[in-house]
Amino acid sequence: MREPIVPVGPGAAPDLVEMARVVARQRAEMDRLREQAATSAVVERAKGVVMALSGCSADAAGETLLQRAKAARRTLLEECWITLGELAPAHSGEPSAGPDGETGDATAGLPAADPPAARPAPEDVAAALSRLARTLVRTGTPQELARCLLEHLGQDLAADSVMIYARRTGGGLELLGHAGIDERLATRWRQVPPFSGVAALDALESGEPLWLEDFARDSARYLLIGDPPGRWRSRAWLPLPGEESPGVCVGVLRERSGPFTPRDRAHLRGVVRLCAGRLRTFTAPSEPAADPLPDAVRALFAALPVPAMLLTPLRGPSGGTEDFRVDAVTAQAADVLGGTGGDPVGRRLREVRPDLVDTPVWRGCLDTLAGGGTYESEPFAHQEVVNGATELATYSVRVTRPADALVVTWVRHASSDRQEQRLADLQRLGNLGWANWSLTTSEASWSSQVFAILGRDPADGPVRLDDLPALAVPEDRSALSHAVDALIHEGLPLDTPFRVRGTRGVRHLRLAAEAVADLHGTPVEVHGFVQDLTARRRAELALVETEQAIVTQHDVLQAERSLVARLQNALLPLPERAVDLAGLRVEVAYLPAQAGIHVGGDWFSAIELPDGDALFVVGDVAGHGVDAVATMAQLRFTAKGMVITGSSLTGALARLNTLLLHSRDSHGTATMVLARYRPAQRRLLWAQAGHTPPLLLRDGEVTYLRRPSGILLGGTTTPRFEEAECRLEPGDRILLYTDGLVERPPENIDVGLGRLAEAVAAHPGDGAGSLGALLEAMLEDERRDDVCVLDIRVPKER
Repeated sequence: MREPIVPVGPGAAPDLVEMARVVARQRAEMDRLREQAATSAVVERAKGVVMALSGCSADAAGETLLQRAKAARRTLLEECWITLGELAPAHSGEPSAGPDGETGDATAGLPAADPPAARPAPEDVAAALSRLARTLVRTGTPQELARCLLEHLGQDLAADSVMIYARRTGGGLELLGHAGIDERLATRWRQVPPFSGVAALDALESGEPLWLEDFARDSARYLLIGDPPGRWRSRAWLPLPGEESPGVCVGVLRERSGPFTPRDRAHLRGVVRLCAGRLRTFTAPSEPAADPLPDAVRALFAALPVPAMLLTPLRGPSGGTEDFRVDAVTAQAADVLGGTGGDPVGRRLREVRPDLVDTPVWRGCLDTLAGGGTYESEPFAHQEVVNGATELATYSVRVTRPADALVVTWVRHASSDRQEQRLADLQRLGNLGWANWSLTTSEASWSSQVFAILGRDPADGPVRLDDLPALAVPEDRSALSHAVDALIHEGLPLDTPFRVRGTRGVRHLRLAAEAVADLHGTPVEVHGFVQDLTARRRAELALVETEQAIVTQHDVLQAERSLVARLQNALLPLPERAVDLAGLRVEVAYLPAQAGIHVGGDWFSAIELPDGDALFVVGDVAGHGVDAVATMAQLRFTAKGMVITGSSLTGALARLNTLLLHSRDSHGTATMVLARYRPAQRRLLWAQAGHTPPLLLRDGEVTYLRRPSGILLGGTTTPRFEEAECRLEPGDRILLYTDGLVERPPENIDVGLGRLAEAVAAHPGDGAGSLGALLEAMLEDERRDDVCVLDIRVPKER
C-alpha cells in the first residue's frame, strides 16, 4: 500500500531558503576565520625565522618585517612570504644574542633588502602580487598552489597551464603540481630523467629564468612538453631565486605566441619569489627517518577497535611545533580522517587533514604536547556511511601523550550518551533539576542540579518529600506543606513557588511534581523538578519598581507643568483680541510646546508709554520649567520698568545683561528684541540681544531688518548693543517672534527664516484670523518649542 503524498506547505520553501542563507553565512564566516588564522601563522613563522637568524625579540622581528615591506612598497604579508622563501639558516659566524636576548640589530643575519635603485613593480603588478599573497595562505598542497597560480596568471598573462617541478636525487625532475593539464599528460611527464635538452633542467642549472618565445627555434633545441608540442607556443621556466643550486622550477605555458613583455617578466619573477617559501615547504627534505615502530605498536594499532592514530611532532626553525607526522593509524581512522585519500602513514597531518588547524583539536594537541594533560574535546557531529547509508554520528576526540608523541582517539557516543548530554544541557540552561520520591520506601533521588539549586551538600543526600517544606523560609512553609500533603495523600499535582535562604541569600524556587498511583489509585511515587527562578523574579521586581518610578516621575512632572503653566498665565496674560497701541493694530499669539511636558520661558510685552509711544518686547529664556518662568518674569517686568523710567533701549539691554549675570543662575542666558515706536514720525527704534531679526512686509515684498550689534543676555560681562531705525509706511506689517516659529532641528535656521518669508508673502491679509492662518502654515503637528509672535500693522491711509 502506497503512502499518500503530502504537499509541502507554503511556508516550507522560504524556511529552506532561510536555512540555506544561514548556512552560507556561517560557511563564509568560517572561511574568513580560517584565512585570518592562516595569515597570522605566516606572519608568526616569518617573525620566528627573523628571530632565529638575528637573535632579536618578537617585537623587533615584527618591526623589521614591517620596515622592509614599507621600503620595498610591499604589504606585510608579501614581505613575510618573501622572507620565508629567501632566508637561509643562521651560520656560526653570525652575531649571537646579548645577555638580554637582543643583538641590538634586528636585521643581523638577514639578506640585504632590495637595492634602493631597483625599479619598483608597476602599480597593477604590485596590486596583483598583494592579492596573490592573500590567496597563498589557503594553499595546502603543491596541486592547490598550481591551481592558484593558474587562476592568478590566466587573465593577466594569458597563461593556459602551470607546472611545478622539483629536482630529485640523481638529477631528475618530479612533477609536484600542475593546472591546465589533463591527468594523462601529467602522468606521462611526472618523472623526467636528467637528459640534456630539457628546458626546466637548464633553468635549474643556470639559476636564471628561461624564456621560450620562438617556437620554431625552441622546438629544435628543447624537448618540449605537450601532445602535440605545438599546443603551447610560448613558455617560461623560472627557478626559485636566492639559491646556489635551485631545487624547484615553475613553468608557465601559453597557447599564444610572442615574447613575454618586461612587465610580464617582472610579474612572473615577483610571483615565483612570493611562492618560494611555500614551495620550499612542500619540497623540504623529509624529516629524519624515525626509528621503526616496534612490531608490538603496529600490532596494537591494527587490533584497536576504535579510530586512533599515533603522531610525532615536527619542529620548525623557531623550535615550535609546526606539524605532526602520522606514524600509525587504525583501520577505522580512515573513515573519520577523510582528507586527501591514500594511506596517511608517513604523511604530515596538515596534508591529510588541513582543516584541523582551525579547530580546538589542534590546540588540544599542542597543549597536551606542552604538558597540559589529557585533552578531551566537546562532542561534535560527524557524517559517516553505515551500510551504504549516510547518518549523523556524535564523536569526541581524546588526546594523550606517551613520551614525545601523541595518541589521538575518536570516541563514538551511543544514543544513550547523547540523551544524557541533552538532559544535562537542559538542566543547566533551564537552571532546573529533576527529583524522584518513593512513597512506599521513603527513598529519594535527585539530580546534581537540585543539590546546587537548594544549596545542599550532595554528601548529605536528598530529603524526603514531606521534609521539603522545612527548607523553605517560614512565610512559605505553610502553603508548600499543604500542596505536598495534597500530592502525597490525594495525588493532586502541584506547581508551587517558594523561597529558601542560603549562603547566596534568598532564592526564589519553583516545585512542580505529580504522583504515580498503583492499580487502586494510591500514590506510590512522585516525580518532578525544582527550578531556580531567582534571576527572573529579580528582573520582574526591578521592572515593577522601574514602572512605579516612571509613573511617579510622570505625575511629578505633570504637576510641575500645571503649576508652571498657571504661573505663566498669571504673569503673561494674553489679550483676547487685537489691540490698538499708538495708532498701530497689534495681534498677539502664544503657543506652548507640545513635545515634552515642560513650559518654556518665551514672553512678550506690548504697552503704550506715558509719552504716547509704544513699547514692544519679545524674549526667550534658555531652558524650561519654574526657573525659566521666574527668569522670564524678572526680565519682562524689569525691561518695561527701565524703559518707562527713561532708559534707552541699549541701556536697558546692558542693565538686563548685568542683572542676569548676577541672578541665582549665573549661567542662564536669554535673547530679546526691544522696539519703541514714535507715532508722530512713524519711526521704529529697535535693539536686539542675540535674537532673530524682525520681518517687514511692505507692498507685498518681504524683507528682514538688518540686525544691529548685540550679543545674547548673560553671554559676557562686556556686551555691546546698538540701535537701528526703520521708518514705517501705511500698510506695513512687522513681525516680532521667538525662534520656536522658525526652528526645526536639525536644519539650519536660515531655512526656517526663508520658510517664514514665503508664508508671510502667501498670507498677506490684514483681516481677522490672518495670524492664525500664518501659524498653521508655519508650524508642524507637534511643536518642539514655545512660539511667541507680535503681529504689528500700520493702518492704511484712507
